[in-house]
Amino acid sequence: MAKANDLTQGKVSSLILKFYFPMLLTNMLQQMYNIADTAIVGKGLGDNALAAVGNMSSLTFLIFGFSMGLANGFSVITAQSFGAKDYKKLRRSVASSAMLCFIIALVLTLLSTAFLKPVLHLLRTDEAIMHDGLVYGYFIFGGLMATIAYNLCSCILRALGDSKTPFIAIIISTVVNLFLDTFCIFVLKTGVEGAAIATIFSQIVSALICFMKIRKIDVLSITKTDFRGNGALYAELFKNGLPMALMNSITAVGCMVIQYFVNGLGVAYTTAYSACSKFINLFMQPACTAGFAMSAFTSQNFGARRFDRIREGLHVCLTIATIAYVVLGSAMVFLPTYLARIMVSGSEPIAIAKTYLPICGIFLFGVDFLFIFRNGNQGFGKPLVPMISGIAEMALRIGVIALFIPVIGFRATAYAEASAWLGALILNAAAFEHTLRKHTATPKTKPEKLRSAA
Repeated sequence: MAKANDLTQGKVSSLILKFYFPMLLTNMLQQMYNIADTAIVGKGLGDNALAAVGNMSSLTFLIFGFSMGLANGFSVITAQSFGAKDYKKLRRSVASSAMLCFIIALVLTLLSTAFLKPVLHLLRTDEAIMHDGLVYGYFIFGGLMATIAYNLCSCILRALGDSKTPFIAIIISTVVNLFLDTFCIFVLKTGVEGAAIATIFSQIVSALICFMKIRKIDVLSITKTDFRGNGALYAELFKNGLPMALMNSITAVGCMVIQYFVNGLGVAYTTAYSACSKFINLFMQPACTAGFAMSAFTSQNFGARRFDRIREGLHVCLTIATIAYVVLGSAMVFLPTYLARIMVSGSEPIAIAKTYLPICGIFLFGVDFLFIFRNGNQGFGKPLVPMISGIAEMALRIGVIALFIPVIGFRATAYAEASAWLGALILNAAAFEHTLRKHTATPKTKPEKLRSAA
């Protein structure tokens, strides 16, 4: 039987870095094969196909982000239970999370496929890319169960301090995805549906690998009794998962509004924005991963009431985010043309991308630090703060782009992103510091009170 990794004992920096790097490679590989997908579609099927797939990004973020938020929120209870050594609750939280995610996956699949076409029209999707967008969307949302299964399994493993298994799963699924992408598009000539099929199949592979590891963990010897309904536990899971899911969805709505304005500028702008978004998602990953590490580390140590270690973990994760900002923000500022040419071939989309990437590169620190503080709040079991910040992000995105796109054009999209990052950062940093100071100032609080506060 395999053992879970206890993050409440040992040197903080060593534990976080040991946990961080496999997870970083996992997330980078995910983004790299997303970029490879985009590049294969763009080079193999043309810029219109690339625009069609990219146009779906805000909508897929809405659905996938909601499911990922639920899985992350559910896993906070798992991590806190493990940190408190409450293994009965640990097993029941995992079993209950699995049941809830299965039901939610069915509902989201039905809703996303039923409303795909009207939503694409609502986003002012150009008719030149509408057909490919619908084909790609129906396949991707039809395979939503596989995506949610992987998200849940990987979140459970990370809650228990295992970042290596998701890494192995992504290595294998990336190879599978790239092979199928190339084979379907260049050999079978399938069109955009080939990219969608490759993505779904690779998600199934990664979910199975993570699931097999979960079955071997000694503290997760789940029995039928662990699946029995428990209203209090369901309520606790939703208390943590639903605000985080809504936060992602609210953020996605803001991104969809930006997509609406971008689509109104023409297909070349949609293509450029799609390519830029892929790079921003990639360059966010080092800090985003540090945020996931902060969540797992905070959750376990909060359950163990080791608040001094949480402060030390914050310093380690912020250092990682700072290094990532300096290196990757600089690449966006000084190498925008080179980056754009990796995915698009037209001169107009490349010129458009050059106006977007440097601005986001300058303000990349905002989203990098945001990941750390937001995930720290989630680890405390305080999901309402990130949800409120998600509302602020949406309001800032919509307000900035609506006001400034008539004045400065496409560059307004970059300033909308930057303002959303900075606004959410301020809210989450203040809330995290308040919570940590409150618990640090009352070290003699009884465990029962702390547990109920979670």
